[in-house]
Amino acid sequence: MADRLDTPKEARRSLVPRFRMDQDAVGKATEGIARFLGTPRFLIWLTVFCAVWLVWNAWGPVDLRFDKADNGFTALTLMLSLQASYAAPLILLAQNRQDDRDRVTAEQDRQRAERNLADTEYLAREMAALRIALSEVATRDFVRSELRDLLRELDEQRATGRTPADEA
Repeated sequence: MADRLDTPKEARRSLVPRFRMDQDAVGKATEGIARFLGTPRFLIWLTVFCAVWLVWNAWGPVDLRFDKADNGFTALTLMLSLQASYAAPLILLAQNRQDDRDRVTAEQDRQRAERNLADTEYLAREMAALRIALSEVATRDFVRSELRDLLRELDEQRATGRTPADEA
């Protein structure tokens, strides 16, 4: 019986069961491999491997050599090409995952910056409102000048012998 076209692809039966991979696990594995490929340890091991290969196949026992120098070490070249052909996509996969993480981080930073800007604008408005409210409040200097004027008037009244009741 043929599959119906209105049935979602995931719900259709297939002859070969589909292998489902956890994309995050694959991504983590590729990142681990890509990180290892970029380390000095990998370069040293690869160099040692190639040197041993070349030495064995150039100067080792003739009947035990498996990659002839006369052929330009074809097997070594093929192995290194295979390694490079797998390394490049693994590095690209790891780089794509890093780009995705960077994109998410940039979006979170942008949202955080927007919240900080909104908070700063709110605080600026609140400070402006406080300044306006404080302009109507007597300041320390104003109160001191009023007290000085009052003391001066009291001193003048005492010097002239008048009382505040006389002036009223």
